[in-house]
Amino acid sequence: MTALTLSTAGAATLRADALVVGVAKGPKGPVVAAGAEAVDKAYDGRLAAVLDALGATGAEGETTKLPSPDGLKAPVVLAVGLGPAPDEDESFDEEALRRAAGSAARALHGSKKAAFALPLEDASAVTAVAEGALLGAYAFTSYQGGGKKGAAAKNGGPKLPLAEVTLLGGKPRDKEHKAAVERAIVVAAEVNTARDLINTPPNDLTPAAFASIASATAKEHGLKVQVLDEKALTKGGYGGIMGVGKGSENPPRLVKITYTHPEAEKHLAFVGKGITYDSGGISLKPAGHNETMKCDMSGAAAVFASVVAVARLGLPVNVTGWLALAENMPSGSATRPGDVLRMYSGKTVEVLNTDAEGRLVLGDALTKASEENPDAIVDVATLTGAMVLALGDRTFGIMANDDAFRTAVHEIAEEVGEQSWPMPLPADLRKTMDSPTADIANMGVRMGGGLVAGLFLQEFVGEGITWAHLDIAGPAFHEGAPYGYTPKGGTGSAVRTLVRLAERTATGDLG
Repeated sequence: MTALTLSTAGAATLRADALVVGVAKGPKGPVVAAGAEAVDKAYDGRLAAVLDALGATGAEGETTKLPSPDGLKAPVVLAVGLGPAPDEDESFDEEALRRAAGSAARALHGSKKAAFALPLEDASAVTAVAEGALLGAYAFTSYQGGGKKGAAAKNGGPKLPLAEVTLLGGKPRDKEHKAAVERAIVVAAEVNTARDLINTPPNDLTPAAFASIASATAKEHGLKVQVLDEKALTKGGYGGIMGVGKGSENPPRLVKITYTHPEAEKHLAFVGKGITYDSGGISLKPAGHNETMKCDMSGAAAVFASVVAVARLGLPVNVTGWLALAENMPSGSATRPGDVLRMYSGKTVEVLNTDAEGRLVLGDALTKASEENPDAIVDVATLTGAMVLALGDRTFGIMANDDAFRTAVHEIAEEVGEQSWPMPLPADLRKTMDSPTADIANMGVRMGGGLVAGLFLQEFVGEGITWAHLDIAGPAFHEGAPYGYTPKGGTGSAVRTLVRLAERTATGDLG
């Protein structure tokens, strides 16, 4: 991953391939942001005028490269837009800083070192700029260049990510600034881990392969890990996971990753949907809907990465991650529409649509997670296309059996820069899943399908346990052009929310 350091060096004297400065959108044109005073001086105080002449406005994510004037060691100045300039007594929003740093890092792919002279008023700003730069510098090149390191760029493929970032204006000896950088490095690294998993082709990331990666990484960080294979799942009565996975030659897995801290007073359980490839099963997806279905394990990737991040940060909270891994394929042994599955909880489910499989594997995992009676359970899943229709490609929905907890998770997500929206669980929709054959059907009415899926999951949460469901179907996989710190492909959605939830729980901020 890109290296990142704090430096007290001046912008004019530091040697780098490029010098990044911020520019805001003012009422009369671009405004040079704090942190770039020395650079502006090198342009004789005319940096804003030069940028204006080149058509730069300071709009969010806009990047403009300039040749450096005499007096600067870096040969290139990159001006990045921060969006509207704040009022005199206000600071730039943390997400604006995060996105600007990400845009700059993406624009500098192929460079070895860049110095970022963006506004760093406090430790929170340091965290935002550091996270944005590290997330923006991400690239997935594992399958390019013939497998030789660095070959992708040499052979005309994508340029390698920016190798080193130096944040100017930070205080390397300040405890808060140092902690901010250390946290950002860990969180960004694990978000990028989730991205790597999501982007890995499904022929290489089978349930067993995912379980092996999780096991190796967990042991590296001193975490306990338990993997239930198809024999253990069958013997244990995990009818949901086995029902989804039995149509594939790659059998399912349930992975438990446990982090404990000797001073912890609270226990969180994170549950992730891990469909490593989703064809829809017998209810086959139509043409044009299969190509990105390697991303259907994004929830499990987020849960796995979050538990590792919590462990690396040493947070005083116990966290258990559950990865419900299966491949949903059509075959002679696959579950059919009309089949009835007996879940781990003992409830029976009539499968009306085999493409509504995520809720089946999650149902088993939620019941298992509930047996440990955690203080709260959060599940994460690319669960429904209905949620994308409701909230778009960049916002995930939050449902919960506790209004206060739903609000807290929403506020946490917004705080870390992940767009989310609280959604209801209307009791009247539950009856639409009534089955004449089983305890419940895996489908209800089409309208409000995302809410119906949430109501289904709620059936498998232990009595009295606080629970939230994050449907990340929209933001988990980005098919358009990159923006800010968001790349094309896997995004690592929900990792930052889960980590901050763990931090808040550790400090008692959630009660």
